[in-house]
Amino acid sequence: MEEMNPPMETQINPRYYPLPQPDEIPEREREDAMGGYLMMFAAVASSLPLPIINLIAAIIYYYVNRKKSRFIHFHSLQSLLSQLPTTFMNWGLLYWAIMVWTSTSWEFDDYFKGYIFAVVVANLTYVIFSLIAAFRAKKGRMYYFIFFGKLSYDMVFSVSNTLVYKGEREVSSENKPPF
Repeated sequence: MEEMNPPMETQINPRYYPLPQPDEIPEREREDAMGGYLMMFAAVASSLPLPIINLIAAIIYYYVNRKKSRFIHFHSLQSLLSQLPTTFMNWGLLYWAIMVWTSTSWEFDDYFKGYIFAVVVANLTYVIFSLIAAFRAKKGRMYYFIFFGKLSYDMVFSVSNTLVYKGEREVSSENKPPF
């Protein structure tokens, strides 16, 4: 007789904590998780055209909110990590533009136009996916970015994560083995 495997929903991976379900997540946690993705608008709100403002806001938001729950930690970490490539691309564009406008040896050539196009596409893609993730977080759902979603999941939900979250009881064992 062939052995039947239980459905995927009932299988538990001992290396990871279980994912919270939407009905288990309080409204405040959903809003805090959504806020991680909205840090991308920090530079717009500050009226400064510096790419680093978004990253600084995301880092501050991450460190202030990461211990509230695994759900918030996951979303704020994913937002922070996914912001790194666009921030570096924006810095590269800012540096290149300053060099073009201030130096006589740098030109506004096709490479520069191509880089501008690539940066605009990367930023639009980042904004679209971040808004989707923000709305999903508001609904209490997980949304995984390519690469950054898996990395964030591994870092937050792995049993090797030693961070203690508010509201999560800490398991301590008084009895220990003799070895």
